[in-house]
Amino acid sequence: MTIIIVIGSLLCKLCKKSMNTAHLHLLLNHTPIIGVFIGTLILIAGFIFSGHPVVKKISLTVIIFAALFSVPAYLSGESAEEVVERLPGVTEAQIEDHEDSGKVFLIFSGILGLFSLFTLISDVRSKNTKFLYIVVLILSIITFGLGIQTGLSGGKVRHTEIRSDYSPQNQEIKKETDSEED
Repeated sequence: MTIIIVIGSLLCKLCKKSMNTAHLHLLLNHTPIIGVFIGTLILIAGFIFSGHPVVKKISLTVIIFAALFSVPAYLSGESAEEVVERLPGVTEAQIEDHEDSGKVFLIFSGILGLFSLFTLISDVRSKNTKFLYIVVLILSIITFGLGIQTGLSGGKVRHTEIRSDYSPQNQEIKKETDSEED
């Protein structure tokens, strides 16, 4: 985990002209959401193709790695906030909503990751793990939903087109006003 943050920080320093901590956050934050989604799909495939128990174990591994990536994604958010909070159109309320959502996603990712690890260890030691896999599936669906919510709240910070107060007419008026000023 720390290695990921250190590597990301080094990348930021190496690419100082073109990369900042907000970029690092953007690079990291998609991994846990997509990882949970892919892990969930693989787990569902494991239930469908029950004759191949390795499929379920692969899903647990994917989910564990996704959960691990949620930590640097969350931790990089604070420094990303410092970069974007001064930008036009960004409000403290949007940032706080995203941060709160990210915290809930981090907690559920951690629970999902730990429970997936427990299930993986139990599966190696015992064959009686069907209930554990069902719990992982339920947790992963909930966690993925929270990941979507977190991603959307983060997108609203910079993407006006996904905000509830967005109106294409307002954008057209703004474009016309901007062109008239040039």
